[in-house]
Amino acid sequence: MLESNPDIMVLDVRTPEETNQGILQKAIIIDIYDPGFNSKIDQLDKEKTYIVYCAAGGRSATACQIMTEKGFKKLYNLSGGYRAWNK
Repeated sequence: MLESNPDIMVLDVRTPEETNQGILQKAIIIDIYDPGFNSKIDQLDKEKTYIVYCAAGGRSATACQIMTEKGFKKLYNLSGGYRAWNK
């Protein structure tokens, strides 16, 4: 599904240590703890749909909240995060 729809983006907000253990295919990596997180988010296309994930779902929920405040409309927090997906 993701490969056939260029309007759906996957966003990984985990730390480099976590992403070194693996990422979901074609994920954009923007560490939520990076001081430049907000400016990097500002560079994303607000018209696209984003599936946002972290390790378990907490940081991705925060990222979705930040993105909503910046005008993103189509956001989905991956329930359970990377840990749940990887099981």
